Amino acid sequence: MQITNRLLNFKDLKIVQNTDWFNFSLDSVLLSNFVTINKNCNNIIDFCTGNAPIPLMLSTKTDSNIVGVELQKEVYELAKKSVEINNLQNRIKILNIDVKDLPRKYETDTFDLITCNPPFFKVNNNSKLNKNDVKTIARHEIEINLDEIFQVARKILKNNGLISIVHRPDRLTEIFEIMKKNNIEPKKIQFVYPKYDSECNMILIEGSKNGKPGLKILPPLYVHDENGKYLEKIEAMFQ
Repeated sequence: MQITNRLLNFKDLKIVQNTDWFNFSLDSVLLSNFVTINKNCNNIIDFCTGNAPIPLMLSTKTDSNIVGVELQKEVYELAKKSVEINNLQNRIKILNIDVKDLPRKYETDTFDLITCNPPFFKVNNNSKLNKNDVKTIARHEIEINLDEIFQVARKILKNNGLISIVHRPDRLTEIFEIMKKNNIEPKKIQFVYPKYDSECNMILIEGSKNGKPGLKILPPLYVHDENGKYLEKIEAMFQ
C-alpha cells in the first residue's frame, strides 16, 4: 500500500512509501548525519537511493545539486513522487538506471560526493531470499555488489572526492580491500551499536579518491538505552 509520511521530524519534508516493500530505515538517517559535506561540494549522487530518503535529508544540509539513482522502476516512482511532493525538482534529480551504467552517462571526475546504502548480503546457496523481488534486490547483491559500487565511484568521483557508505561489520575487511583496490583511501569510520554492552551491528565508512593515508575512528554510536528508547544523540538526528 502506498502512503505518504512526514520525513522524521523535518517539518516541511514528506516521503512516499509502499508498506508492502519497505520503509526507509535508521541506516539512511545515520549515513546522512555521518557524511562529510565540504563547502566546495557542488554535486552529490546517491547510489541505490530507494524512495530517496538520503537525497531528501541531504537537501536540508546543503545547497548542492543531488542525484538519486534507483534501478527498480516501482521504487524509482516512489522516489520521484517524494521529490515532487516536496517541490525539490530543481535540487534533486532521480534516475531510473543501473548504477553500473553511470560512467556512460557522466564524465570522469563529475561528483564531489557519493552516498550509498547498498544491499548488505551476498548471494550463495545458503541465502534466504525474500519472495518479494523488490525487497530481495534491495537487500541482496543480485544486481550490484561492493566491488561494482567502488569501481563506479572511482570513475565518476572527482580527485579527493568522497564516498560514504553504511554496511555490516562482518564485511569490514572486504570493504577496505575493495576501496584500496579502487584507489579510494579509507578516511573515517564509525561503529554503531544497538545498545550499550551489545555487539556492533552497523558501520559507517567514508573514503577519498586518491586520498592520503590516515584513518579517523570516531567515537562509537549507541542507538537505544536499556528500555529500547532512542538515545539523545540519535533523537537529535531526527530533527
